[in-house]
Amino acid sequence: MPTRLRALAAVLCAAVLGAFVPATTAHAEGRTVQGGRLDWGVKTSFQRYITGPVANGSYALTGGAATVGGSGFRFHSATGTYDSDTGAFRAAFFGGVHFVGHRTDSGAYQLDMTLAHPTVSISGGSGTLYVDVTSKAKDTGAVTTSRQVPFASLSLGGIDMRGGGTSVVLNNLPATLTAQGAASFAGYYTAGTALDPVSLSADVQQARSTATTSPVTKSPQPTKTEKAEKTAKSTSLVDGAVDWGVRRTFREYVTGDIARGGWTLTSGALDGGALFRFPGGQGTFEDGDLTAAFRGAVRFTGDHGLDLRLTGVRVTVDDGKGTLYADVASPDHTGRKVPLVTFTAKHLKARNGLVTVTEAPAKLTARGAEAFGGMYPAGTAMDPVTLAVALTGTAGLPALPDLGSEPTATPTASPSPSAASPEPVAQATGADDDGASPALPLSLAAGSLLVLAGAAALLVRRRRAGQDAADTPQNH
Repeated sequence: MPTRLRALAAVLCAAVLGAFVPATTAHAEGRTVQGGRLDWGVKTSFQRYITGPVANGSYALTGGAATVGGSGFRFHSATGTYDSDTGAFRAAFFGGVHFVGHRTDSGAYQLDMTLAHPTVSISGGSGTLYVDVTSKAKDTGAVTTSRQVPFASLSLGGIDMRGGGTSVVLNNLPATLTAQGAASFAGYYTAGTALDPVSLSADVQQARSTATTSPVTKSPQPTKTEKAEKTAKSTSLVDGAVDWGVRRTFREYVTGDIARGGWTLTSGALDGGALFRFPGGQGTFEDGDLTAAFRGAVRFTGDHGLDLRLTGVRVTVDDGKGTLYADVASPDHTGRKVPLVTFTAKHLKARNGLVTVTEAPAKLTARGAEAFGGMYPAGTAMDPVTLAVALTGTAGLPALPDLGSEPTATPTASPSPSAASPEPVAQATGADDDGASPALPLSLAAGSLLVLAGAAALLVRRRRAGQDAADTPQNH
């Protein structure tokens, strides 16, 4: 082939590859997972054993975890990465559940285990559920803490994790206890035991193009001297929020088969899944003592005359003792600034302009028991209180649990021929996922190359024909 024709073919091929390869490369970059929830009951029969007459125990939720359905726990605020080309997915969730049972005469529990921070990792068609585990050995009572134990293997059932959508949704993935999980489970179950299935929904951000990414402009920050002066002079709160879920079993009663009700939030109150946030804190903080009022209202309604409204939430901390107040309105009880629960808040200090109390255990007061119509006696453990107040404009409040987008529909999947069950159980999906194969852009590129290659070949043949004609002796 003459040099010019070879150069022409090379230019055509480079043009096509240049049009497609950058797009493919950008698509293959890992996309950020931000926001979402994971629902998992660990093992329903284990829950029944814990709360039954043999273990006579209970469980408590930590880190903003919630209950969902009849026996599930909901973990929140997914963070991680997703490769839509390969289907590789990894997302860590926040929250935990603390199980205790078999209380001894000394008040300690023989069974004491906490599972927290579940992480799902999927690669190459297999999945693993990792969790942080703190457990007490049955025989020695030794307490061990292990981070990110590969606790359960997840069966994907031939699900194709590839796609280009805005969320990843996986429903009812079968989970099987691993050998490491069995050891962390203090030997209560053996490896291979079927656990409750895992469901998750995680939001996926669109891949950013490096060519169009604008530099981030940071707002001017006050100097250390300015911050120190502002903190020293001001005891007035710039902002604040108190998070309180009232009581988990009360919420479950409200939405359960007896009350068949729910709750509504107004005046700025926010729903964090397992807690309610009352924002807009205003008040004062000085020498470890706090007085603060917050915005927002929550109203519980249901059958059998259930109608309880809590407004005007206030918090005081005096000499290390905290009290949460609210205005109460119900058919049987009405009162202003009713002290509902007390909690411990010793040695409160500002750090970087922020004063915090994290999940302080709370107990119902006598007047709080009246507010709940005698449903719970005074001294009953209520949901913990989390508090954050800002003394400077640069101190940011902790974020609420991020449950991500609400799945709009139960996705379906095409199971592999080898799948044990013909019923689809999960799928990666998204709002802009049209079901097209991720290989389509490469097919288009290949087709374009064939067309251009054919055009180049035609030019070569014509050029050769011209050369042949020129080289052929002519009859004159």
